[in-house]
Amino acid sequence: MAKIPVRMGDGSLVEMTESEIMKDVEDGVRDAVTKAKVPPLTEDEMKHLCEVYSRREKFVGIEPGKEVVISHDEGTAKLTAGPSGGAGAALDIGRTTALLIYERLFASDTAELAHLDYSFKPLKPILGDEQVAAEEALLAVTIPVFYGCMPNLGLYTVPDGPFNNPIDFITEGKLQEARAAAEQMVEAGYKDMVYIAGGMTEAGVDCINFDTVGAAGDYDFVAALRAVETLKQKYPLARVEMGMAGEFVLGIHGGLTYAGERVAGMYPLQQLRVMEKAGVDIFGPVVRIVTRKSCAWNQARNLTMLKPVCQEATIPIHVEIAMGVGAVPLCTVPPVDAVSRATKSAIEILPSMDGI
Repeated sequence: MAKIPVRMGDGSLVEMTESEIMKDVEDGVRDAVTKAKVPPLTEDEMKHLCEVYSRREKFVGIEPGKEVVISHDEGTAKLTAGPSGGAGAALDIGRTTALLIYERLFASDTAELAHLDYSFKPLKPILGDEQVAAEEALLAVTIPVFYGCMPNLGLYTVPDGPFNNPIDFITEGKLQEARAAAEQMVEAGYKDMVYIAGGMTEAGVDCINFDTVGAAGDYDFVAALRAVETLKQKYPLARVEMGMAGEFVLGIHGGLTYAGERVAGMYPLQQLRVMEKAGVDIFGPVVRIVTRKSCAWNQARNLTMLKPVCQEATIPIHVEIAMGVGAVPLCTVPPVDAVSRATKSAIEILPSMDGI
């Protein structure tokens, strides 16, 4: 049987037969069903996914009329940041120019203003400067301008912040002290997020993107949910997108709840439900890639977890498809063959998905 080039989760190329690709798809679906407790993809959906990943073209696309909206995370930093500031293009340009490139060269549907310190805590001293940058950008850019930031509660631990690290307490067996430190960080992070997001809303940005939520675990997620709830109470016209750090909320504290639900252990469907209660307007669900598995396996797992999210959601769903998530390899410059296959299969198998 003819061999087909297939990407692995680390970006390397291997050769597989069509039957091997189909086995990977079935195994990926099975893994998602077991872990997220969701229904499997249908047989036709698995066959279609196998067909997409069995095609030999370098780039695959969708039919005209099936396009979806695109929003971004890390926004302007993707063009202006250099190797020391992330995987950016290191262009020597201002942020308004970067937004115009998204609009006029990339034909993007939205653009995101972002600071290189892409977290809420470092922005407290320069909120006024960021408001001016947003006002200047809004005068020049026609498409919606988001403002993006990460909760990143890890910055609140010593030596960067005032609180002891819960992980250090956990390794010492001091569980009560770990929980107390996490609860302190929830309060501090919550207040900072409301302050920054409220200030940027007052500056006129079209949406606040709470990005990579839950990266520090359950206390990171709870702080963000509480901040969104307060923000929407203070600014009823504010719009919020929330993108997760992963498909599973890690229970560092373990007992934190939101709207009566324990958040530790939540998979995308459960994450959706508490976000809707908090007032989130756009949900960006994430399923991280497993580098030792093929992209076909990863996409089968990804779509199985996200299909019930798209079916149940009452808010727009912008599925995360980017480096290291959404069946895109974890490498600095993701190969276009893998990105296009991830995008095409997501759009065609999740027809109720609103964007990427």
